[in-house]
Amino acid sequence: MKIAFTPAVYENAARFTGRTPWEVSRDAELLFAGHRAAYLEYRHRPIAVGIDIYTLEAEAYGAKVAQPSGNGIPAVEEPICAAIEDALALKPFDPERDGRIAMIIAVGQRLQRELPDADVRIPVAGPFSVAFNLRGITGLCEDSALFPDETARALLHLAENQAGFCRAVAAAGLDIAFFESAAAPPMLSPRQFRELELPALRRILDIAAGCVGHAVPCIMGGNTYPILGDLLSTGTSFLVSNPETDQRAFVEEVSRTHPHVKVRVNMNSGIVACADRNRIYREIDRILEFAGGRPNCLLGTGALPFETPPENVRLIREYVS
Repeated sequence: MKIAFTPAVYENAARFTGRTPWEVSRDAELLFAGHRAAYLEYRHRPIAVGIDIYTLEAEAYGAKVAQPSGNGIPAVEEPICAAIEDALALKPFDPERDGRIAMIIAVGQRLQRELPDADVRIPVAGPFSVAFNLRGITGLCEDSALFPDETARALLHLAENQAGFCRAVAAAGLDIAFFESAAAPPMLSPRQFRELELPALRRILDIAAGCVGHAVPCIMGGNTYPILGDLLSTGTSFLVSNPETDQRAFVEEVSRTHPHVKVRVNMNSGIVACADRNRIYREIDRILEFAGGRPNCLLGTGALPFETPPENVRLIREYVS
């Protein structure tokens, strides 16, 4: 059975350069070369320009991104907000000056010129994912439980602060890839998601849509079926169904209630990267059984691990074509 297929390529792009994800993440030439080569191999849509896509905003606010060992993925070294009130006090960063954002946008423009048929997008993180890096996982979870009103205000503030970033992406002639995986259950309960995160999520999606002229995809990892109704209420045009959730129920509900919304049904990334082709085939067949033949569904992956052999991606594409 045929189904469209596209992998999610971030750190795996570094594999095409022979350098580490850290080196590629901080060098415009390497970042361009890696994503260009990955696109020519995979023909994936979209190209989300970056390696460590969730650290850009925190670094622009002043956080230090630590160099990992080997082929690890760069991450924020330590939180810069000692309390949730500190996040409320943050002024918007300057996308032309702060962190690596200007470099990422410039690489995106170069990729769009070089690959005119590609869908090149700049990763923009949602408010909870930004707060996650600014405050730290423990602090943010405690804030959500103990200081819900302050946390909700901080998330809305961080959402508003993304407006300058979104405008810079649009001014560069590029589109937005929106990511908010940190907010998915079990990090937040469905009730907490609705009360703390949803107003800020709606706001940032409205801001992004206003800048680029259309609804943007809402890419969220984790167990999202318990919050599916809330995600659909944002007006997004694209969602992801992950191995951690009830994928069959997710696909059936979207197809029944919002058939115009595209759903990328993700394979297990560990299986995508493995050496057992029969295991890969079984994973594809599992998804085809409930998603195949649905016009709003495509097959995909979570973040393609760095170590994934390109031939595995070719294997998947050939199997479903």
